[in-house]
Amino acid sequence: MGYLALGIRCLIGAVFLASSVGKTAGPGAFDRFVSSVDGMRIVPPRSSRSVARWVVAAEAAVCAALITPLPVAAVAGFVLAAALLAVFTAGIALTVRRGTRTPCRCFGTSASVLGPRHLVRNLALAAMAVTGAIAVTAGGGTAPAGAVLAACTGLLLGGLVAALDDILDLFRTSRIPAKP
Repeated sequence: MGYLALGIRCLIGAVFLASSVGKTAGPGAFDRFVSSVDGMRIVPPRSSRSVARWVVAAEAAVCAALITPLPVAAVAGFVLAAALLAVFTAGIALTVRRGTRTPCRCFGTSASVLGPRHLVRNLALAAMAVTGAIAVTAGGGTAPAGAVLAACTGLLLGGLVAALDDILDLFRTSRIPAKP
């Protein structure tokens, strides 16, 4: 497996691991995710919990496929990731277009309202997943030092993607009124 495939494997794997764990770890995390699915008003309210379960299970399946050393499993993981990201992007686009304001619980904790930046993030990740699938099929060898660098870079970028809402919120202007 080449450096590009390994780096993207780590990037997409880290993003989907952070996403699935963030939605289920801690008291009330899953219920908050279910509320955000319900708040998008895409599926009937009675289906929100089932859809949320399927999302978490599919995200975990992406992680499992990407850590499997078989190239066919990695391709399947990348294809599943790209498909999920396409569905997530469509759902977010519909939510934003309707003007529905619901928090992005993509990684569990953020309360940032779904918006255009989430669309851009998901489209970029989908493009990376497709690139990863192509890179896996292209093959290529790796030296240990290069493999470590590729893996660390992918993991770092995956962590940054998962924390992006929180990072951007740090730089938002304060809503505290100025003193007269």
